[in-house]
Amino acid sequence: MNRLSRRTVLRAAAASTVFPLFTISGTRASGRVIGANDTVRVGVTGIKGRGGSHISAFTEMEKVQLTYLIDVDSSLFDSRAKGVENRIGSRPTCVQDVRQALDDKSLDAISIATPNHWHSLITIWACQAGKDVYVEKPISHNIFEGRKCVEAAKKYSRIVQHGTQSRSETNWAREIAAVHSGKYGKLLVSKGSASKAGSGRTSIGFKSVEPPPATLNFDIWLGPAPEQPFHQNIVHYNWHWFWDFGNGEIGNQGVHQMDIARWGIKGATLPTKVYSVGGRLLPEGPDQAQTPNMQLGVMEFGETLLVFEVRGLVGDKKRPEWPNDVSNSFYTTEGVIKGNRFHPKDGGAPQPLEVPEGEGRVAPGGAFGSFVAAIRSRRPEDVNCDAEVAHYSAALCHLPNISYRLGSQGTYDKARGAIGNNTEVVAVLERIRDNCKAAGVPVDKTVYTVGPTLTFDPKTERFTGGELADEANKFISRDYRKPYVVPETV
Repeated sequence: MNRLSRRTVLRAAAASTVFPLFTISGTRASGRVIGANDTVRVGVTGIKGRGGSHISAFTEMEKVQLTYLIDVDSSLFDSRAKGVENRIGSRPTCVQDVRQALDDKSLDAISIATPNHWHSLITIWACQAGKDVYVEKPISHNIFEGRKCVEAAKKYSRIVQHGTQSRSETNWAREIAAVHSGKYGKLLVSKGSASKAGSGRTSIGFKSVEPPPATLNFDIWLGPAPEQPFHQNIVHYNWHWFWDFGNGEIGNQGVHQMDIARWGIKGATLPTKVYSVGGRLLPEGPDQAQTPNMQLGVMEFGETLLVFEVRGLVGDKKRPEWPNDVSNSFYTTEGVIKGNRFHPKDGGAPQPLEVPEGEGRVAPGGAFGSFVAAIRSRRPEDVNCDAEVAHYSAALCHLPNISYRLGSQGTYDKARGAIGNNTEVVAVLERIRDNCKAAGVPVDKTVYTVGPTLTFDPKTERFTGGELADEANKFISRDYRKPYVVPETV
């Protein structure tokens, strides 16, 4: 099939809201078999920020050629393309529309570092077009999308690797193997924390509506999200803190620690219950952002709780008692596993972990290297974090957010009364309160959002139990802006 012109591509897009926005020129049958000596041709979409790491990783590999740079902001093209050319001796093609790259039969794989709301749709399009996919975390913007990515990878026999890099680290694999072994007791609480300083964790202020820059294709940037005006608090980073595009800190840094926390619960997929408490709690008062910067999420997996902590008011030199905390801990009947050490509950000296023979291994090459190796082997199991693993861990970020978005406002006492008496759960809420005090958030004016406890069916991936479940299920998917529609049938 001849390559389609951009005009033809967009005309086809307007004609269909169920199928992808282009005529698929690559299918399962057209994906070429790549031998050990063949060059793997890759395109990176989303080349600012995290995309720079993708570019560096692929340009450092042998027999990998970066042939496309894709971004809605054309002002980035010249500097990024020159950088690639200086490294590998050839200049990549630069386009604003990912559909143009996907229509190129010679392209083998796409690497996605766009905002969250684009991750799943590009993953699905790429699978349909016969391309393998490296997709940054989280794989989805909502639970429905993640499941569609799993279906697309399977249907089109595509390699999909997720950007939760801890799955490619031996130290984490060994620690998880020790947790699973039972040698250190029965797991009671799997705890993750994504509490760090940085852009958007404190106030982002307010930005006025204005015309988008001439170099930015804002229609494509919005993609599946609702039509709305441009302002500089969404492009290029603070989109994380708006529900239409991001998933808050729990779905930003948090998805890494969430993935590890779920990994530690042997056989865990999705929980049966979830609730969340938190708020956009700032010394300056409200800002333009929507997602919480302080959040407690709790999920039930049988007799094990997954407890998650987000605190954004940390890392300030004025508050050294509140340092960054990006970590995981596993509380057992016998003590705590953390940092590849076992800390007995009787106060004994920390012990190096003993890992069962043959356990604690990962595919070599790191996240990007194992991805390219799997492209050559055509074995989905050769990646360290496939589409289904990614879907479950991303969904664990979406579920507390749904409870939060259905919550009601109240005082600390209301929040404390809603969470029960589990020691680790209570400790998180107390840290949020005390951290807010230290940061200068007025205690008498602090308003928490207290989310309801929701019942969830891991098999159907739907909430259950009456009117509240009906409201919660509205957040499983979204109303997609035509023609950027994530399809029911991939």
